[in-house]
Amino acid sequence: MKFDTPAGTNPIDRLKVIGQPVERYEAKLKVTGTATYAYEQQDTGRAAYGYILGAAIAKGRIRSIDLREAKAAPGVRAIVTHENAGKLGVGQFYVQRVLGGPQIDHYHQAVAVVVADTFEQARAATALIRIDYDRTQGQFDLAAQLSTSPIAKQGPFGGPTSTDVGDFEQAMADAPVTVDQTFTVPDQAHAMMEPHATIASWQGDQLTCWTAIQQVSWGTRDLALILGIPRGNIRLISPFVGGGFGGKGTVQSDLALAAVAARAAGCPVKVALTRELMFNNTIHRPKTIQRIRLGATRDGRLTAIGHESWSGNLRGGRGEASTISTRALYAGPNRMTRLHIATLDLAEGNAMRAPGEAPGLMALEVAMDELAEKLGIDPVDLRILNDTQVDPELPTRPFSQRRFVECLRTGAEKFGWNQRKSRPGTQLDGRWLVGMGVAGGIRGAPILKAGARLRLSRNGSLIVETDMTDIGTGSYTIVQQTAAEMMGVPLHKITVRMGDSTFPETAGSGGQFGAASVTAGVYAACIRLRETVAQRLGLDPAEIEFSDGMVMAAGKSIPLGDAALGGDIVVEDAMEYGDLSQRFMQQTFAAHFAEVGVDIYTGEIRVRRMQSVCAAGRILNPRTAHSQLIGGMTMGIGAALMEEMAVDTRFGFFVNHDLAGYEVPVHGDVPHLEAAFLDEVDPTISPLKAKGVGELGLTGVAPAIANAVYNATGVRVRHYPITLDKHLAALPALI
Repeated sequence: MKFDTPAGTNPIDRLKVIGQPVERYEAKLKVTGTATYAYEQQDTGRAAYGYILGAAIAKGRIRSIDLREAKAAPGVRAIVTHENAGKLGVGQFYVQRVLGGPQIDHYHQAVAVVVADTFEQARAATALIRIDYDRTQGQFDLAAQLSTSPIAKQGPFGGPTSTDVGDFEQAMADAPVTVDQTFTVPDQAHAMMEPHATIASWQGDQLTCWTAIQQVSWGTRDLALILGIPRGNIRLISPFVGGGFGGKGTVQSDLALAAVAARAAGCPVKVALTRELMFNNTIHRPKTIQRIRLGATRDGRLTAIGHESWSGNLRGGRGEASTISTRALYAGPNRMTRLHIATLDLAEGNAMRAPGEAPGLMALEVAMDELAEKLGIDPVDLRILNDTQVDPELPTRPFSQRRFVECLRTGAEKFGWNQRKSRPGTQLDGRWLVGMGVAGGIRGAPILKAGARLRLSRNGSLIVETDMTDIGTGSYTIVQQTAAEMMGVPLHKITVRMGDSTFPETAGSGGQFGAASVTAGVYAACIRLRETVAQRLGLDPAEIEFSDGMVMAAGKSIPLGDAALGGDIVVEDAMEYGDLSQRFMQQTFAAHFAEVGVDIYTGEIRVRRMQSVCAAGRILNPRTAHSQLIGGMTMGIGAALMEEMAVDTRFGFFVNHDLAGYEVPVHGDVPHLEAAFLDEVDPTISPLKAKGVGELGLTGVAPAIANAVYNATGVRVRHYPITLDKHLAALPALI
């Protein structure tokens, strides 16, 4: 099915099931501990355990490996290194090599996998491996390479790396009011609850892997490239994923090396990365250094917008697209963006929740706050003043929907923004300095081809199959809701099966495209099933209605299952797209408000309350969407106040590589969070008129908190995270 014209009225618009706060499809399984994750699968036969050894240097070569003691250790079945693994390639999405040797590319790059009867035996034997390294000098400090970092090459994601509209430099020179500041966002870790884990099993030349992965179809593609085998020989199964945030997008070392180890050991092998290995072995959000320059008239109209960003990566890796939001959020006739990339010998930088937008707004939206203060204009009013309904770089291209101003005004009213003190450092509540901050949020609304298979049985029940994954976002639930709405079948009669590469292909979970894409694919399959049912029952497809398990047309009311009396009906279809995404700027928008308290004695920062208002098309399930928003807001608290992978620039590794040293928000850090959606549909996206929300809830949260901290203290911190040591000495004197 092809979607190439804006959607009109269709069965989804009945909103009997879609748009309702339906309980999660898999909720009972999760709360009872019976949802089976990758490492817990039991139908693999007796699996041995694999344990990965990471490189002890960040750059250099392996001179020699001595495996004699390790091979003689109890329970050891096989040891895989570069010397016996065979040729291993590189996937299409990540540039990292899953197994190092003899060349070492970064610290904790896998250099060996020990397979043994038990986990403890594998771990103990790994400690007996003796490796002699030849360490060489590496590049680990982004700041040291700013002047020599070239403009990044444009890749398939993130848009152009260099843009110019008008004459930015002249407009900046002519502007009566300007801001020119540099911001730093550190390396950040996904730190998801479930570690990367895989069980791999070979049957002849056929490989089956139970794994934690977000994009199953990308996984089969990339694993085939790494192993050098046909893609059709690989089956990936991933029914439940315990969090990903982009960190399990496609093949990581656990999946590839479990497959290699299982082949070497001649038995199924299960591998889970230890938490300390995950930080330096897998991908992360790379550090950015960003320069924002804004020029405005004295009444607040932006005349010049400039954003330059530097990030680093392994050779051949992509840069962090931090300028992407700046290109779309505000009007301004003269614009310039640049993305620079440095080669660093650290673990690969790649996608993490809202790649580009999240760190980019942490700079842009603080600069907007600084501009508002210079102008003497309320920060909300400044953003409203510079709103636009067309693409700022291409004014002939309108936004499909843009209700950013309504998000700001609604949020300000709900939050009580009019109580904010415009002069920073002047509101005290006991020992706490109190401040409020605001920031805008924007995240693209991509949608990609997705397929689904439906099976209708004679009892009127439905089975829906798709390779889509559920990483805690509610994918199972909205797939079930879509089928129920389209086919008029009660929810309890619909079974959803997901996360299996033998099912119809989708783009999976990521990039905020998952929900919109998979539900459109299910819609397409349902249209095909509706047509088949009408044909089987001798009814006119144009007049047929589906409701409460019945099919109605021409005065007849027939049980849906009757169409399958001669045997189950199985249909499959996919939704493809025309050029609407080129004709319209398709985005989601948010306004985030935060109130913080800063202890005037210690400098400790506590978030007191937050309010977000979002515009993201039709909300398929308010319950799961709200969960996504408050999850993003929580992640924004971490980005603002605590999250940082500290780099040892002498030896080239992330020092705080566990959850004791890498701090993330816990219950005590998170106040009650308020989140709301505007009532909106976007007919240019899909027949469901819905967009994703999984990343919008994060974009703009951290700068709202940063602006609140400034409003509380009068001390501007431009280098995240905002920790007490960065402003303690400059706090105002106690009154």
